[in-house]
Amino acid sequence: MSSNSNETVPNERAGQVRAVIRAMTLLREIAASDSGLTLTEVAERANLPPSTTHRLLTTMESERFVRYDMNAGIWQIGVTAFVTGSAFVRTRNLLHVAKPFLRRLVETTGETANIFVESGGQVVCLDQVESRHAMRAITQVGGRLPMHASGSGKALLSMMPKDRRERALSSDDLIKLTNATITDRSLLNTALNAAQAAGYATDDGEHAEGLRCAASVIFGETGDPIAAISVSGPQSRLGGERMAELGHEVRKIALEVTQEYGGRAP
Repeated sequence: MSSNSNETVPNERAGQVRAVIRAMTLLREIAASDSGLTLTEVAERANLPPSTTHRLLTTMESERFVRYDMNAGIWQIGVTAFVTGSAFVRTRNLLHVAKPFLRRLVETTGETANIFVESGGQVVCLDQVESRHAMRAITQVGGRLPMHASGSGKALLSMMPKDRRERALSSDDLIKLTNATITDRSLLNTALNAAQAAGYATDDGEHAEGLRCAASVIFGETGDPIAAISVSGPQSRLGGERMAELGHEVRKIALEVTQEYGGRAP
């Protein structure tokens, strides 16, 4: 009798954990929809029986995590879920979220990792984790770079809607900083389209001779670009194939930061 009783407790806990995981799955599926889902749609997306789905939804409805629109016959996100999400938005800090990822980039690439945001038609370095190499990037925290002549600036521009891109470049005369700087609007747009397709942008000595970088975008909850992460170093270490490797790595890390921050890639 005692043995059966001891076995029941772990079974009950396992059942409770399973129910919580299923409920969170339903919440994610409903949140991912534009206007809500029918019971059948929720059940299919969560790969659960309709009866189980309905039981979980009604329990969540009692706590106002979801709500049922009787007229439309669909389940939608409830006010409690909204309040919970709003608390996350209030307390999140991009630099706090991004810092461990910057460190990981340095560990995996051996190069300096940076995070930039747009400010007045330029990008500003908010944080940096330096490479252990003696030769490393020259941009410091607080430093500003022109958007058209930096990997982070071009990454952000490539993911902006056309009107926002034009506003960001309106104060930028595409000043020539090195022989590699792109100063022609048509050529810049071609480079930005290529960066958008690849998911990352590069700077091949365009703001400082002998320096290269690869950068990719962090997105906010609406899918807008809010910051860019980059890795940078001297051309002597960052050859052609190496740049492609860094581009893919920084893109992967930027998407992970986006997810951790609660953002959404378009």
